[in-house]
Amino acid sequence: MKCWSTLIGRFIMLAPIRTVSTESRRCPLLTVQPCRGMVDEKFQVVIKNLLPNQEVTLHSLHQSEDKDCWEAFGHYISDEHGTVTVAKDESLGGTYEGTEQMGLLWSLRPVPGSRPAIRLRKTNLLTPMVVNISVYSGHTSQGFSQTSALATTVTERWYMAPGVQRVDIRENGVQGTLFLPPGPGPYPGVLDLWGGSAGLIEYRSALLASHGFACMALEYTTPAKLKKTDVNNTYFEKAYKILQNHPLVQKDKMAMLGLCFGSAITFSMTAYSSVIKPQCCVCISGSHVVPVDKCIFEVLEDMKRRMGKVPVNEDNHLIHRDTILPIPSDPDLKVDAGRIKCPIMLVNGTDDQNWATVESAQDLSCCGVDKLNHMHTLKKTHGRRF
Repeated sequence: MKCWSTLIGRFIMLAPIRTVSTESRRCPLLTVQPCRGMVDEKFQVVIKNLLPNQEVTLHSLHQSEDKDCWEAFGHYISDEHGTVTVAKDESLGGTYEGTEQMGLLWSLRPVPGSRPAIRLRKTNLLTPMVVNISVYSGHTSQGFSQTSALATTVTERWYMAPGVQRVDIRENGVQGTLFLPPGPGPYPGVLDLWGGSAGLIEYRSALLASHGFACMALEYTTPAKLKKTDVNNTYFEKAYKILQNHPLVQKDKMAMLGLCFGSAITFSMTAYSSVIKPQCCVCISGSHVVPVDKCIFEVLEDMKRRMGKVPVNEDNHLIHRDTILPIPSDPDLKVDAGRIKCPIMLVNGTDDQNWATVESAQDLSCCGVDKLNHMHTLKKTHGRRF
């Protein structure tokens, strides 16, 4: 035994010393905190254990409920400690640039080769939006599915917080979904109107309920067992009263929220209705140039007749904004917004090709609207979805 130990000792002393480079065997660590959260809750994305000044690409991938894939990515360079912190570091390129903590969500776009004219929206609120986040070596902009990631993690983003109630509304001919926050209430009420071709879209109402509002998503374009000719001003007034009279809603704290054609309805109802008297309203990407003074079917038919003015750009996209341009000077052709007495917030993108939102906002500012708050979104980020 003694001679074996002596031989082994001599071999160790004579053998050349070999070292393993820790630099070449670094294993990047990617974390997303919180890994589960609300879709509008900021998350912290951090990559550690990179080489100093290493170029990497952060990539997010989401498969929608329609089985379409959406992606976003940013190009980063690690600091002297081999760390990338998305909340404070700049993206040098990709689907977003600059310091954008939530860029991996708001800049999601269809992956190359996707079918045309797809939309990203959530329909099943009982399941989360699942997003895979990965880090790749170098600054790359394509071929992610054919490249091995350095690290990958999964995050869940929810539209409905725990405890939020979802209530089907089928009352007095009105159809919609009411979302109530957890707790005893009462809560401020919001009547939520999506666009003219959307059907019943619930995720915005669910998110508002998650933040303390009793929010009712109203079906008004394709309601089952209800003709479009039956959806008129009275329909919206009945919906407003159903929400206002709910025992968990504060009757004197009501709001209307309209998107696209829903904004046209919001303008008309708050200007002319003797029933709908909200304390405030928010109009997103809409216009007051389409008065809703008859049944929805007739209003939509009038809009269809304007389609002859719709040009097609080089990408084969329809530019609908021209259908209401120029903004008419005849007051009978638009909503008398001066009759609206509650505060109004307008939200629009300066590159909106669907509605002439900027021109409409400028005209509204000259119409005697007392409490108008006009919010532009930046042209380069007009595609934000969350």
